[in-house]
Amino acid sequence: MIEHESFTSESKWRAAEFFAGIGLAGIGLEKADIKVAWSNDISPVKYALYEKHFGEREGHRYIVGDLATLEASQDPIDIDVAWASFPCTDLSVAGTRAGIHRGTSSSAFWYFVKTLSRMKESRPSVVVLENVNALATRRGGEDIASVIRALNGLGYSVDVMSIDAKHFVAQSRPRLFLVGAKNVVVEGGSGSSLLRPPWLNAIFEDDSLVTHRGALPTLPSTDKIGLASHIDRLDDDDSRWWNEGRVAAYLSSLSEIQRERLDALISANVPAVRTAYRRMRSGEPRWEMRNDDIAGCLRTSRGGSSKQALIVVNAHGRLQIRWMTPKEYASLMGVPEYDIEGVKPHHAYSGFGDAVCTPVVEWLSKNYIVPILESIQQDRIATAC
Repeated sequence: MIEHESFTSESKWRAAEFFAGIGLAGIGLEKADIKVAWSNDISPVKYALYEKHFGEREGHRYIVGDLATLEASQDPIDIDVAWASFPCTDLSVAGTRAGIHRGTSSSAFWYFVKTLSRMKESRPSVVVLENVNALATRRGGEDIASVIRALNGLGYSVDVMSIDAKHFVAQSRPRLFLVGAKNVVVEGGSGSSLLRPPWLNAIFEDDSLVTHRGALPTLPSTDKIGLASHIDRLDDDDSRWWNEGRVAAYLSSLSEIQRERLDALISANVPAVRTAYRRMRSGEPRWEMRNDDIAGCLRTSRGGSSKQALIVVNAHGRLQIRWMTPKEYASLMGVPEYDIEGVKPHHAYSGFGDAVCTPVVEWLSKNYIVPILESIQQDRIATAC
């Protein structure tokens, strides 16, 4: 167990970041003036990236260790928000799909609940969970119902929404967000919408669950977001560009539809950038290129199909291919300024691939979390008077 601690500074709102990783959720919270006072993650490697970027932080404690082994003396103190981007390994399409009960990773959620339960009356006013959309449908909706019931048992009414990072950066990264609030009535949200699509209706219609729909503004338009604004400009002789043999192997793996898509891109004589993943199709590895100007969902560096290739076509139809760089991963997660100088590439890929997109956290914090906290504060002032 590693603990890094520095002592308090004044701030209006305070948050604890569970499953903190390299701290991207925390950056989003702090851009909404919610100061992160406590963080925890099991990975020393991710903590090393965190420490490299943030350095010494006044008023912040980072505990490196398994949440299951933390003692009450290590629990966060005087926090208003608990953010938990708990592991998606057992829920995602790319993972085991074992669920939050049988899965060895995603079941860490229950240790988060245990920690909140142990905090008793000092539990935060707001709890936010983030995970893959599949949480809403795993085991016919039983997993998310279990999650909501657990939060209900701690005094929280729960809202559920799906937000895709493509509204903020050039990356398709749909994620499910659950916002739990206690001691406040949250109203004003509508029925089915972009944020709460029809496949979430069953959750709100389940009378055994305590839920609410909070009012939120329309998500930003995706019209002006393009992949080109996120990529590194490498010289033509940079060794990271694939050689002719590797490009030829890429081309030979394409299906007929994929080859037609690439040929159309080349013949257009317009600069274009696309991303591609390697997939297994009928037992054979195949490259598949996206047909739009955004990246696919960034993943960790584990597994042969986890990294994305970057397809670059210039105005004269010249094709170049390479792996995406760690800096591009950082940019596509909304933190182009994140310090990864000297970091091993696979550590950076894993850190960003496991994280939550910072601008999404900032948007949700400013438009939902902070208004809840302000409402609670106003109620306390009125009660005191």
